[in-house]
Amino acid sequence: MTAIESESKHPPEAELQFDIGSTDDSLERMTELFARLGDTYRVFAPGRKSYTYVIHHPDDVKRVLVSNHRNYTKGVGLDRVKILLGKGIMTSEGELWRRQRYMMQPFFHRRVVTEFARALDAVNERFIERWDGYAARAEPLNVTEEMSELTLDIVLRSIFGRDLEQLAEAFALVTKEPARDLQFAFKFRSLTKLVAAVIQRRRAGQEEHFDFVGMLMSARDKETGNPMGDRELIDEIMTLVVAGHETTASALNWTWYLISQYPEVESRLRAEIDASPVLSAPGLEQMEALAYTRQVIDEALRLYPPGWLLSRRAVEADVLGGYNIPAGSNVLLPLYLLHRHPRFWKDPDVFWPERFAPEHEAERPRFAYMPFAAGPRHCIGETLALYEMLMHLYKMVRRFRLVYVPDKPLELEAQINLRTRHPLYMRLERR
Repeated sequence: MTAIESESKHPPEAELQFDIGSTDDSLERMTELFARLGDTYRVFAPGRKSYTYVIHHPDDVKRVLVSNHRNYTKGVGLDRVKILLGKGIMTSEGELWRRQRYMMQPFFHRRVVTEFARALDAVNERFIERWDGYAARAEPLNVTEEMSELTLDIVLRSIFGRDLEQLAEAFALVTKEPARDLQFAFKFRSLTKLVAAVIQRRRAGQEEHFDFVGMLMSARDKETGNPMGDRELIDEIMTLVVAGHETTASALNWTWYLISQYPEVESRLRAEIDASPVLSAPGLEQMEALAYTRQVIDEALRLYPPGWLLSRRAVEADVLGGYNIPAGSNVLLPLYLLHRHPRFWKDPDVFWPERFAPEHEAERPRFAYMPFAAGPRHCIGETLALYEMLMHLYKMVRRFRLVYVPDKPLELEAQINLRTRHPLYMRLERR
């Protein structure tokens, strides 16, 4: 069916008008609308003065992100993120995005990622020592805060290397100020002066640095051979800080919670890690050998994908779910609901890591699961994020058992990332 043939065929429409995807209760409303209206529906968004289309079927997701991706640009919500990150690869479009992505892609190759083993090890060892103190004092651990600090330490070390000491205190605002409003964006962007100073010092010196700043400074355009300009460099660095920190922190926070709720999963996870070699700074390949540990992470990302909602805008008219999507329409892809689609997932709300074992892969379409998105704009840091999560569990599960201490009701906060509304507290038991 062509767009012309389906011109008058509109998907089911929500009775209520609201700025879907931009309100605090969007996930709650979208969950109800999906259950009632199905795979494709539309909502009139008064703030945008237009309909927003919401899709859930893997075939349509594949069309938007892969097979017809050139027809879609970034959609609603991008302006807010641009204020925070400038024109890094998360927000840029067209030729700028293609050029930057091409220059940055080699830095996330498996061979490069595994070179961060010592940095990952150092941070986890520091937290092991810290957690020992909590265990000795029988003091509940704020896991949400710990995961935020741990992942920020890792991402800053990987980006700034030896220059981190001069920057750590300033960048601590990323963990100390959880709100992601205009006030936070202003404070965060003010840190670009410090980043610019690091770049200038390095240009004036002769030292070699193995970190992302060093790699970005050495990157060259494939057509012209030119390096990135200062503004491009700074925007990519700031993007790496935010993208590399918040998603991984949220993923680990949810992972610890889920492990604490399923004793049989915890037991099998512990058995796999206890049976693995004790290594101080294991490489990526050694961590990927932990098959069940990876399944635990995959299942946590399925249930609680940090980037829970993808947003695109149709350049030209298209057909999704058999319905006409007019040119210029915003299209939302709620990964949280895609990952729980009852047609493609058995017992979708149950934490069952074994569903990611090889023998179960054929039970669902490829695009029913994509916590790192898909297509040309999939997350560039996927391999590094998974390596970071695998090593953290490898280090910590061998030493501690975390027991959930209910403090406040478990509630979702679905804004830019999917987080717990209240911090999660755990009691640490030494093993």
